[in-house]
Amino acid sequence: MNSKITSSQRALEIILDQTKKFDIEKVDFTNSLGRTLKEDIVADRDFPPFDRVSMDGIALVSNTFNKGRRAFKIEGVQAAGSKQLSLNNSENCMEAMTGAVLPKNTDVVIQYELLDIKNGIVNVNTEDIKDFQNIHKKGLDRKEGDILITKDTIISSAEIGVLATVGKSQVTVAKQPKVMIISTGNELVEVDQMPKDYQIRRSNVYTLISLLKRLNINAVSSHILDDKENLKTKIKSYLKEYDVLLFSGAVSKGKFDFIPEVLDELGVDKLFHRVSQRPGKPFWFGKKQNKTIFAFPGNPVSTFVSCMKYFYPWFQKSTGVDFANNKFAVLAEDFTFKPDLTYFLQVKIENRKGTVYATPVKGKGSGDLANLIDADAFLELTADRNEFKEGEVFPYFNYRSS
Repeated sequence: MNSKITSSQRALEIILDQTKKFDIEKVDFTNSLGRTLKEDIVADRDFPPFDRVSMDGIALVSNTFNKGRRAFKIEGVQAAGSKQLSLNNSENCMEAMTGAVLPKNTDVVIQYELLDIKNGIVNVNTEDIKDFQNIHKKGLDRKEGDILITKDTIISSAEIGVLATVGKSQVTVAKQPKVMIISTGNELVEVDQMPKDYQIRRSNVYTLISLLKRLNINAVSSHILDDKENLKTKIKSYLKEYDVLLFSGAVSKGKFDFIPEVLDELGVDKLFHRVSQRPGKPFWFGKKQNKTIFAFPGNPVSTFVSCMKYFYPWFQKSTGVDFANNKFAVLAEDFTFKPDLTYFLQVKIENRKGTVYATPVKGKGSGDLANLIDADAFLELTADRNEFKEGEVFPYFNYRSS
C-alpha cells in the first residue's frame, strides 16, 4: 500500500479485513473461562428437572387448605437429594426442604416462618396461599433440547455453571493464536537488572503480555538488540513458528528503527504505516500469508492504547465475537487538542447515577508510563475538530475493567 498516513478509522477497517478464522479445540470446561464457545449448548433435560421446593416448610394439598383446614399432621420429611415421597392422606402434610423434589399429591409449600409445630402437628398462621406457592415448576426455566448458550459466546462464570449443570465436561472453543511479543533496542534491560544511566528496564512487553492475558492469550516474549541481521534472522524464525507477532518499538524514522525494513525484506506485505492519531502515529501493520504483524510504536502509552484499539477487535472478530465498542462516556470538562489527529485522551472514569463521566488526566506525553496509573481509560476524540465541550459523549476504552 502507499506510504500516506492512514486515518484511525481506516486503519481499523484494514485490520478487521485481515481477521482469521481460528481453529477449534476441546478443553475441560473448568479451563474454558474467558474462551470463545464454538458450539451451542443445549439442555439435556428440563430446567428444573422436577417440581422443586424453593423454601423450607411443609407441602400440602391446596384444596384441603382452601376448605378451611389449618392444622395438619406431619407424615414425613422430603429431603433434598432424596427419592420422591408421596403424601398418603390429603388432610396431612409433609415437611419439605429447599431443593427437594415436591412430594407426590401436594401442590403448595408454606414456609416455616408461617407455622407453629408441636407434637407432630402443624398449625398454619396464614389465610392466603397461591397456586404452586414456593414451588419451582419442572421445565419452567428451560425445556429439554432448548439452546442454553449460543455459539460465539465468551464463557464467563455464569456459563461455567450451566456447562456443569448439563454435564458438559469437555467444551469446544476457539483455539488461541500463538503470539510472540518482541521488543528491540540496546537501551533496554531486563526487569531484574539495574539499568545504567542511559538504559531503562524492559516494560512494554509486560504491558502487552498482561493486556493479552485479559483475552486469555498466553503470549511469549523476546528481546532483540539493534542489529539488523540479527533482527532479520530471529524475526524470520518467529514468522514460521507464531501466528501473530507484536512489536513494541523500532517502527519510526530513527537510525536504528529497522523493523519496517526488515519486515519488507522478509516478504511481509505492509498494509499501512503511520496512523493519524496521538499517541501511536508510527503504528505499522502487515501480513505474510496467514501470519499477522502488529508493530506498535515504542512509547509506553502508544503501545498500550494501540493494543486495545486495534489488536483487541482483530482478535475478537477472529474468534467470532461482537467487537463493537459500546462504551460511551460524557466529557466532564472542556478539552482542547490542536493537531488534526484522532486523540486518545487519558481519563478518570466515574459513574454518577447511571451516567459515566470522563475527566481528563494531565500527562507528559506518550512516554509517561506512570500517568497510566492515574487514569482508568482512554477517551477517543475525533480528528475533525480541536475543541471538545463538557457534556459531549465519546467512546472510551476502560483498561481497569474486564
